[in-house]
Amino acid sequence: MNAPTPEDARPHHTPFGWWRALGKVALGLVALGVAGLLVLAVVLASAYPNLPDVSGLTEYRPRQPLRVWSAEGQLLAEFGEERRQHLGIDEIPTVMQNAVLAIEDSRFYQHGGVDYVGVLRAGLANLAESRSQGASTITMQVARNFYLSSEKTLTRKIYEILLALKIEAALPKRKILEVYMNQIFLGHRAYGFAAASEVYFGKPLKDISIAEAAMLAGLPKAPSAYNPITNPRRAHIRQQYILDRMLEHGYITAEEHAQAKKEELHVRRGLVSTASADYAAEAARQLIVSRYGDEAYIRGLHVTLSVRADEQQVAYRALRRGLLDYERRQVYRGPEAYVDLPADNSAVDARVAEALADHPPNGELVAAVVLSASPRQVQALLQSGESVTITGEGLNPVRSGLTDRANPKVQIRRGSVVRLLADAKGAWTITQVPEVEGALVALDPNTGAIRAMVGGFDFNKNKFNHVTQAWRQPGSSFKPFIYSAALDRGFTPATTVNDAPLFFDAGVTGSQPWEPKNYDGKFEGPMSLRTALAKSKNMVSIRVLRSVGVHPAQEWLTRFGFEAEKHPAYLTMALGAGSVTPLQMAEGYAVFANGGHYLPSTLIQRVADDKGRVLYRAAEPGLTEANRTLDERNAFVMSSLLQEVTRSGTAAKAQATLKRPDLYGKTGTTNDSIDAWFAGYQPSLVAVVWIGYDQPRKLGSRETGGGLALPVWIDFMQFALRNTPVSPYEPPEGVIVVNGEYYFDEYSGKAGVSALTADDDAQAPKPGTEEEKRGILDLFKR
Repeated sequence: MNAPTPEDARPHHTPFGWWRALGKVALGLVALGVAGLLVLAVVLASAYPNLPDVSGLTEYRPRQPLRVWSAEGQLLAEFGEERRQHLGIDEIPTVMQNAVLAIEDSRFYQHGGVDYVGVLRAGLANLAESRSQGASTITMQVARNFYLSSEKTLTRKIYEILLALKIEAALPKRKILEVYMNQIFLGHRAYGFAAASEVYFGKPLKDISIAEAAMLAGLPKAPSAYNPITNPRRAHIRQQYILDRMLEHGYITAEEHAQAKKEELHVRRGLVSTASADYAAEAARQLIVSRYGDEAYIRGLHVTLSVRADEQQVAYRALRRGLLDYERRQVYRGPEAYVDLPADNSAVDARVAEALADHPPNGELVAAVVLSASPRQVQALLQSGESVTITGEGLNPVRSGLTDRANPKVQIRRGSVVRLLADAKGAWTITQVPEVEGALVALDPNTGAIRAMVGGFDFNKNKFNHVTQAWRQPGSSFKPFIYSAALDRGFTPATTVNDAPLFFDAGVTGSQPWEPKNYDGKFEGPMSLRTALAKSKNMVSIRVLRSVGVHPAQEWLTRFGFEAEKHPAYLTMALGAGSVTPLQMAEGYAVFANGGHYLPSTLIQRVADDKGRVLYRAAEPGLTEANRTLDERNAFVMSSLLQEVTRSGTAAKAQATLKRPDLYGKTGTTNDSIDAWFAGYQPSLVAVVWIGYDQPRKLGSRETGGGLALPVWIDFMQFALRNTPVSPYEPPEGVIVVNGEYYFDEYSGKAGVSALTADDDAQAPKPGTEEEKRGILDLFKR
């Protein structure tokens, strides 16, 4: 007999055999189902009484961050672990709701919380040891997000089903959907679709398009996998699928579907930088937390500041530009780090990207790794993979690091991590992150409202707010307050004072001999008070203070908000040897600017809760006699003197650059150029700039307030005053003009001080505490 073929060797199944096999499978399924029901019944009986109370969802109050806004409504900062913005269901656009329903739970309004067919499918997958747990309805997801862990087990799925049924019995459908759309995590710390719309598209949810709604609706499944910022290709594929689902379920028309599929989305490649307002936002945060405690981070408080976002941004850039300009003139301190680069060029990009992850951009300063370096050219690679070449003037700040004889710690060579700065034309310069610090604060002199606050070069590098926390010596920028005291005692702008040398022996100072100098080292003899202030003559200021008296002058300072104890009653007060903050200086100069009223500065204008209810509103102070601390005539004449400083004196660059006469201010440079200041104003705006090191040290023998701080002030004011008409002060009643000079009417004749003719009849300083004795030696050049 022949051997059977492969076909002949196969078993032959009769119809009866097929039915018998199917019967066995059916019996197995029934047995499995019965066993499953028995297990489910046992679990239900024991679990249901122990389910958590879901009544809290009825009054759902999500954890919402503290938000800080500018005066015109631009978001400046968020504080809290979660980005969230709660919206009622009626505030969530229908297109957003439909996009979510289309992909997450198309039968949401038909089922009772559980899609039983889907649950059976998921249960069978679980028994088959699959990790997939699909078929969760929106209600089940709410149950899981609020009450259950993220583990994927059959037991948890059963609890999820029970909780979903309980939630459906307690809440209406629209409330469940509202909770879901506000609670779900959508990546980048965004919870809820309102927050996600801001994070990914930079727009409120109410302005969302169909295409954008579909993109957001794809996030709940896996925010990391379908994130349009980090995974744009995958996110796009899912968005297209969701648009198909929306068409299938009748949520959009065929025309809308076609248009949405073609729409080009503008996804934010990271959050909009709010670095310009970091210091102002942090100051507000501290004030709010001191009032509301840690609840401030979860109550959804909306804090509106007086700062204007545009002026804040310009102030931030102006200060950084000034500090970077100064840094270019400093000795190069060397690369930030060194990286071992592989010899294989194909592996260099990956190594550079890895290394630069530890050197993130610092504003406009970007890090790069040097590929090759010579005195004439440096080639470097950015984290983006872009190769740049630096030549010519772009190498000037780091010449000392490009020679063969350079110290190894300073030398720029292959593998060096350096900082680059691009100019307006795209040309690169190698520089370094400044060690020097600075501050700029601007406020409205008529209300005290702060309009810009920049407390340092980089908040992430140094959170110390130099506007409010830095107690520094103001130098000659403090002289106007001494001159103001002199005006009250009969001095006039025409009073003649001798700019001649002074010497105080140890018996007078109570310590060591003191021989003050003028900044320029010159003595020019008798001159008017107006000329002396414009030229910032130290000898004149000291003689004026001796005539006024150190104790009366000390008391006079309190009219401007200064603390008397911070300004010991010694002649060095005339040269600004006391301690002030930049904010105090702005408040003090505001008294001159507003005609004689002291108004404490304010930052927070309004606080509202997540429902828009106002919890706090700042009072609107007026310029009244109740807050007047200075005669209007005194303020006017001082403004006239300070106007001369910006016209022909140490700050003449102000009027020359801005082309307007209504500018008033004073430069200040301390001994050894340790602190550089400019404090100035226009009738509608006061601004103060300070530059110095945290640990006081010399800025440089040629660095002055006029050269360092004034350019920053001009840069800021040029923008801030762009739409402000020229408005010089008008002489108030009681001020007269004689021979082209202003006088109080009672001092226009012989009653006033026409000249100081001798030094021996003036009040001499008296020795005090050891600290005060040492203070008299802390002198100023300008």
